[in-house]
Amino acid sequence: MPNVTDRIRNPFGMEPDCEQFVPGYGDANADFHVVGDHPGVHGGVETGVPFTGTAAAERLQAALREAGLLRTVGDEPEVNRTFLSYLHMCVPEGEVTAAEYADMDRYFDAELRAIAAHVLLPVGERATRHVLREFTAQAHRTDINMARLHGQELLGSGWLVLPIADPVEWDDDEAERLVESLLELQSTDFRRESDLGRFLPGGESYYVR
Repeated sequence: MPNVTDRIRNPFGMEPDCEQFVPGYGDANADFHVVGDHPGVHGGVETGVPFTGTAAAERLQAALREAGLLRTVGDEPEVNRTFLSYLHMCVPEGEVTAAEYADMDRYFDAELRAIAAHVLLPVGERATRHVLREFTAQAHRTDINMARLHGQELLGSGWLVLPIADPVEWDDDEAERLVESLLELQSTDFRRESDLGRFLPGGESYYVR
């Protein structure tokens, strides 16, 4: 069932207990969910929007635009079937502890499941490790080699996962690989839905994963 909210910034009204935070931003009915670490790592402290305000964020936005996931780039990008959020949305004071990540997980998990995007795009090692542990059958993996996983499709539990190396470490090759992977993915049946409407009276479409 699609969400009815048309709010782009913080569509689900998340209110964590911290002085400043960068909430999720984008299409509440997104096909693609880009998952970062926290505002101190991936940007948005000044703008309040994930993946903005740094050179690395601009690099990522440019690739997402070229791949069709953003229509425009900037401090308030225009998204196309895409949602942007962080594991830890609060702006931290220093290093984030394991307990603080764990405390914020309820917000991230609730938002992720409310959006129910078809493709998860974790950015950087921490986000990739979390997504693989929580949303795939690869929780046992310890070999999180982002150079190798970058742009590689992995099957999850109801999601496709396509990890993205941290854009602060990119060269032109990483950007090109990501764009090519996303364009190729979109040319396939990445939603992997089945229409069960044929089993219902009236024959209306009813899609499930």
